[in-house]
Amino acid sequence: MNLTQLVFDGLFVGSFYALVALGYSMVYGIIKLLNFAHGDIYMLGAFAGFTVLSVAAGALGGGFLALIAVMIIAMIATGLLGVVLERVAYRPLRGAPRLSVLITAVGASFALEYGIAVGFGPNPEVYPIGVGGGALSVAGGRITYPQLAMMAIAVALMVALDTLVQRTRSGRAMRAISQDPKACLLMGINVDSVISRTFFIGSALAGAAGVMAGAYYGKIDFLMGFIIGLKAFTAAVIGGIGNLRGAVLGAIVLGLLESFGVAFLGSQWRDVFAFGFLILFLTLRPTGLLGERVTERV
Repeated sequence: MNLTQLVFDGLFVGSFYALVALGYSMVYGIIKLLNFAHGDIYMLGAFAGFTVLSVAAGALGGGFLALIAVMIIAMIATGLLGVVLERVAYRPLRGAPRLSVLITAVGASFALEYGIAVGFGPNPEVYPIGVGGGALSVAGGRITYPQLAMMAIAVALMVALDTLVQRTRSGRAMRAISQDPKACLLMGINVDSVISRTFFIGSALAGAAGVMAGAYYGKIDFLMGFIIGLKAFTAAVIGGIGNLRGAVLGAIVLGLLESFGVAFLGSQWRDVFAFGFLILFLTLRPTGLLGERVTERV
């Protein structure tokens, strides 16, 4: 297998992992919650795009402009769903033991999965829009124009998020709450509003990834968020859970590892290789690539 081709494949898959992993890191960084329903937000984004395309395919037409329009709609829908999920399932338990919140997140995940199974049926659905086109050859590797476009969209969303967090007042509030939410309350910051905004942004990014995955792979199902949710969580842990740039780095590393692992071991070993690497990595560096060791304040 050509080395360049393996790198292209790893970067493409890693871009999807990164969009989902950012939501894990954002939520964990601000309220220390492992939102295991986040992978299902990705799935809901794919189904939101499927619904919009099924209803308004004639008005939207085809091609990438239609895909971008559908993606924006799906991002808004999944972002609002993330806000509702935080308000209904997580906010009442904010002061509860972490195990209670974790169990609630698992319950929310199953509720979303099987709610979609009831509404759309258990069988896979064929996406109403596909992406096709030519390909670019570089150093013996081949990457299609749709892959390049989707990677460019993913990078643009990541850069926009990084700019928001690092350079805006809202981003400063997010970073402050991640350090000390009680002090932020005393300083007049609306902590609940900032947390809801964090859920909206993280869920919107996952929804965008879901639409792109549905359009690229051509079919969706109600369990599609389970594995990618675990992979994105793995990427966030590898990068350093709570660190946004670490989540992107971890996703790229995981994507490349999977690409090379499949080439040398076979596709049936993809998940074994990914999660086995996670176990090995955490024994050597528990805080992740860019994570920092945190001491509890008493």
